[in-house]
Amino acid sequence: MTRTRFLLAATVLATLPFLSCSKSEDEGKLSVGFLLKSKGNQYFVTCEKGARAAAEELDIDLRVDGPISADPAKQNEIVENWITDGLDVIVAACENKDSISTALRKAQEAGIKVVTYDADAQSDVRSFFANQATAKGIGEKLIDTTAELIGGEGEYAIITGTLTSANLNEWIAHLKERQAAEYPAMKLLDVRPCDDNKDKAQQEATNLLSAHPNLKAIISVCSPGVPGAAEAVKQAGKSGDVKVVGLGLPSENRAYVKEGVTQAVILWSPEDLGYLAVQAGVALKKGELEKGAESFTVGKLGELKIEGDSIILATPMTFTKENIDDFDF
Repeated sequence: MTRTRFLLAATVLATLPFLSCSKSEDEGKLSVGFLLKSKGNQYFVTCEKGARAAAEELDIDLRVDGPISADPAKQNEIVENWITDGLDVIVAACENKDSISTALRKAQEAGIKVVTYDADAQSDVRSFFANQATAKGIGEKLIDTTAELIGGEGEYAIITGTLTSANLNEWIAHLKERQAAEYPAMKLLDVRPCDDNKDKAQQEATNLLSAHPNLKAIISVCSPGVPGAAEAVKQAGKSGDVKVVGLGLPSENRAYVKEGVTQAVILWSPEDLGYLAVQAGVALKKGELEKGAESFTVGKLGELKIEGDSIILATPMTFTKENIDDFDF
């Protein structure tokens, strides 16, 4: 062997242990993509907090991404990039059920395990849905609470995220069904989208108040819509006259609730939901969670019920002036 070849061989051999070690470390750690509906929504910021807690507990490589605002096309792009990167698991909150399903189906075909949370995709493109509560339970809780506040009669309106958001539409469908059956003296006037933006929600609520002087309540099925509607009611000088009810974080609504502008905020723990979703995705990849299971025991949450392919986190909680200071998320 010539001196040049000897030195080249020695150099290559000397670097092998370091190359091997780096490759081994990468291969030994599961990679999980955690997809948000939108980065600017505090609800999903809180979901991410739970996801990161699970990632630390499980010692995985967690990648968090999402559009700046609700954008199905951007979600698809992110999923496509994760497929190219060869992630082990994708955990997704789906802005548009049909739009993202093609990309998630492709991910499954590539051997990536898929779990959805908060908002589902088509059922054949994921193994489990980490469900914050049943759609029926959410819709009925919203309308029952509102009906109690306005005496079961009068006009109300709904603020939603986007008109194409599958989970929000399902909640609204159950809300309408319950209202028609139990509160026929109530009348739904309009459903207005705010694109998960508080300022737009405020403008939509202001328009509703101007157009409908007899409006008795505004219900928001997306978290930015609750403080947005509350601010509109407050600015219009109708605090208490027009009730504000919706799905939101205690932290974003505490001031309005304590002032009496918002009467009730309804939610589960989004931090626990993010934690559950990541735990489920990793358990699925490791073969510790399989289709047909009736329960799933997950870290700090304990044993949770599985209905079909939905892992149920909890029943919705109601935050009012009396208890909202007891919650810090």
